[in-house]
Amino acid sequence: MPLINEDAPALPMDAQGILELAARSMFQLFSSVSQGMFLVDRSGRIVWVNEGYQRFLPALGFSSVDQFVGRTVEEVIPNTQMRRVLETGQPVLIDLLTNKAGTFVVSRIPLRDETERVIGAIGIVLFDHPETTLQPLIGKFALLQRDLDDARRELASQRSRSLAVSGDGQRRAKYTFASFVGSSPAASEVKRQARRAAQSSSPVLLLGETGTGKELLAHAIHAASSRASGPFVSVNIAAVPDTLLEAEFFGVAPGAYTGADRKGRDGKFKLADGGTLFLDEIGDMPQSLQAKLLRALQEGEIEPLGSNKLVPFNVRVVAATSRDLAALVRDSRFREDLFYRLHVLPVRVPPLRERRSDIPALVEVLGEDLALRNGTAPPELRPDAMALLAGQPWRGNIRELRNVLEQAAMRSDSQSIDAYQLERILREAGVEPAAPVRDALTEPGPLGDEQRYLRPLAEQVAELEQRAIAAALKAHGGNKQATARQLGISRATLYGRLENPE
Repeated sequence: MPLINEDAPALPMDAQGILELAARSMFQLFSSVSQGMFLVDRSGRIVWVNEGYQRFLPALGFSSVDQFVGRTVEEVIPNTQMRRVLETGQPVLIDLLTNKAGTFVVSRIPLRDETERVIGAIGIVLFDHPETTLQPLIGKFALLQRDLDDARRELASQRSRSLAVSGDGQRRAKYTFASFVGSSPAASEVKRQARRAAQSSSPVLLLGETGTGKELLAHAIHAASSRASGPFVSVNIAAVPDTLLEAEFFGVAPGAYTGADRKGRDGKFKLADGGTLFLDEIGDMPQSLQAKLLRALQEGEIEPLGSNKLVPFNVRVVAATSRDLAALVRDSRFREDLFYRLHVLPVRVPPLRERRSDIPALVEVLGEDLALRNGTAPPELRPDAMALLAGQPWRGNIRELRNVLEQAAMRSDSQSIDAYQLERILREAGVEPAAPVRDALTEPGPLGDEQRYLRPLAEQVAELEQRAIAAALKAHGGNKQATARQLGISRATLYGRLENPE
């Protein structure tokens, strides 16, 4: 029977003492066997570096520990994800970090006080030079990455083929209502109105600021209409010189003028026969052509340039403008009779600042699109970056958001994008960044407290339902099973609400 050494230190008998001993022992173990360790405080500043980590400092551009300690972690360690650990309180047990010091396998663990508040974090370099020490794992990862890149390229190729003109020379709609990303009350309402408009043959007038997605909705209205099998033809009036607009609309008869094609040329009305004609930027149409457009819409026939023959057509018109057409009518710059001819089914497309809760979904879709087009991984926005995006006024709307994301992705050395990078891009564009919005999912929207309730009850119930789903998804980290359980609904019902929020 082994002898018990009564002088040996005893284990603590209480649970808290055992936990403290285990934490202390684990810290000492990692500090001695890891390739390096450092600590940051709640604000993200480096407060301690062990001896093992100090050998990486020269490669990071620091000649002494004093230059390194006291600075924010993003300043001294490129591509670090430590800030995300501080903000979410979630550990990252295994990750690959690559910067000018090399490639490392790292762990990031939050540190909490007795009240469970995050007060800092510890970064641990488990392996350096993993390309040799972890060669089998890296090889499998590289193979998976190649397969993923091949799949992305194939998807991009298929997408390009689907958007191309079909073999019969007809032009088809590129988008459906599923392409209009967003489940906010404003987005749901505009999709509801557009779906109703798609069931009619009357003209549709899409009103909204530039970059809000008016052309996308025009495509979707055509795709959901009884004319979906017919052509979808678009013309941007602002992009065509005034002297060429009449020929662009109505076509040219053979030999109509010197230099004209001897075979003649069909105009957009003829090309769109049996389908939809989308007139973008209708507010820029010169007054000299407005009367001819009105007559064509009323009579259902056109007269090509240089011809005395009337040509009938069957076209559904969808028009769009970022201008205030009513004000142009009052100023006698747009024909009142044409305005009423087009203003049959008006659909107001909301600006992005009225649907801030859609920004995370838009960022995900735009990021995936950028990745497919460029053959790269989609950018990942940190919480502070997403909050900054949610707070901006977005005068250029989704088009401006896409531009900012694309700049950030192209200029970043890593997939992760923080608020500092976005602020710099906005300032370079002459925009002073607005204050971030930490929780855009529960924002009340543009209406005042009382005005918010002066709406149809079904719309308010749908809005509340979407907010409850968004809040539950956020609380459970996107886990749909836990979200459904929290809300007391089945997963099938939850999926249905997510796919068809309106």
